[in-house]
Amino acid sequence: MKKDTFLKGAVILGAAGMIVKVMGAFFRIPLGIIIESEGMGYYQVGYTVFNFLLAFTAAGFPTAISKLVSEKRANEDYYGAHKVFKTSFYLLLALGAVGSVVLALLTSFLVNNVFQSPNAYYAVLALAPALFFVAVLASFRGYFQGMRDMTPTAISQVVEQAMRVVFGLSLAILLLRSMDVTYAAGGASFGASAGGAFALAMMMFLYRKRKNLILPEGGQVTAFEEETSQQIIKNLLRIAVPIAIGAAVLPLINMIDTFIVLRRLQATGFSYEQANSLYGQLQGMATALVNLPQVLTVALAMSIVPVISESAARNDWEAVRGDAKSALRVALLIGLPASVGLAVLSTPIMTMLYPKEPASIGRILFFLAFAVTFLAPLQALTGVLQGLGKPDVPVRNLMIGAAFKFVATYVLTGIPALNVIGAAIGTVIAYFVAFLLNFLAVKRETKVTMEIQQFVIKPLLSVGTMGVVVYLFYRQLYPFLGNSLATVISIAIGAAVYGIMLLKTETLIRADFELLPGGDKILKLLHKIKLMK
Repeated sequence: MKKDTFLKGAVILGAAGMIVKVMGAFFRIPLGIIIESEGMGYYQVGYTVFNFLLAFTAAGFPTAISKLVSEKRANEDYYGAHKVFKTSFYLLLALGAVGSVVLALLTSFLVNNVFQSPNAYYAVLALAPALFFVAVLASFRGYFQGMRDMTPTAISQVVEQAMRVVFGLSLAILLLRSMDVTYAAGGASFGASAGGAFALAMMMFLYRKRKNLILPEGGQVTAFEEETSQQIIKNLLRIAVPIAIGAAVLPLINMIDTFIVLRRLQATGFSYEQANSLYGQLQGMATALVNLPQVLTVALAMSIVPVISESAARNDWEAVRGDAKSALRVALLIGLPASVGLAVLSTPIMTMLYPKEPASIGRILFFLAFAVTFLAPLQALTGVLQGLGKPDVPVRNLMIGAAFKFVATYVLTGIPALNVIGAAIGTVIAYFVAFLLNFLAVKRETKVTMEIQQFVIKPLLSVGTMGVVVYLFYRQLYPFLGNSLATVISIAIGAAVYGIMLLKTETLIRADFELLPGGDKILKLLHKIKLMK
């Protein structure tokens, strides 16, 4: 079986992503303890704005560059592939600079007039330089991903996050001692700018180190007609703009929360401080946990784009259908246990991580956890559609989901008994609608068929068993070990039970392991301990 599949790239990016998320936990959790929910409210306003603008300066370009580079290299046009990178580099250099200036100039207007959170001023302003660094960084990442070399992207992600943690936490602590929580939130935000600068320096170093491997035999392949820079920019924008708009929808959903939640909570009787703290619990604390599984599904989506693109270019629709099914199944096997685990242990987890916050914060995570069930396969299917040259389809579907989110959040958040839980429910509805529409679009484009037993019945049986076991073990362990230790042990037991159930129900089969790096060794171990035939 061919080993050079998107799963190998997904494993590399996924491993780096897990490291990044672990470091992120060491950032978010202590940051929440240091600046508490009030400071997290200010910090999250800044980060929501940053993520939204970043979609227009960088998010769509790595995928677009990856697609164009992979197509040219598939035809052995190595010089053309490299010219795509050089053109995108200068384009993103300009866009990043413009984006940084625009954010800096609009900071006062955004926090005072749009979000009505004036204390978030420094948290927003400190992120302006990050737009420049991350935009330029996107050109390098897209180029290497197009060559199916995920290692430079993985290394740069780890460096970026490490520097973000070091600078963000250090500045938050120093500024909280010398000034107040508004400056501390700004210091935490500046960590993203520092991380972007260090990651860009690392990527430039890796590019120079590998430059001799980029252009085989030292230069241009004369059999191909050279594209002009204008043609390349046109092709990049044709692919990147719809993807960027689509990528902006997820931050837009968070911006909807920022825009609606603070206003609606104050309209129903909460003070500005209370509304900001509840918003901090939702976006700065609960959402951070829900985003953890995304590291694997985002890596999966990034890796599937060039693979689907190459297969479609060769009219190998059997390969397209096979890879699409694999991507969806892997995404479901990641999203389901994460969703159920977060829901079952919602209050214990939040109490363990944020002991100073009220226990009611667990209710927010409980409802928000179900969003992962739909977000994971949504992202995988988005990658499939982008690889098929249909980037506008997931954009449209996400916008439809965002419209549902807007209505649901506005109505439900206005109910005092629900407050921010209404926004969590609105997020679940948005992802469900977008996932369903993406699923129907992939079926229509590829004529792929999904086996109910393999895609639904077996995964649900496995994750249902896991959920029951986790709940029962926590209930038994809590009186003797306390909340934190009982929670950690229950999570470990749940992971083991889920893995065993996947093997015993044959949800995971031998072919799945053969696609992974080192899969043969894993198979031998599983066979030795009699978990696989």
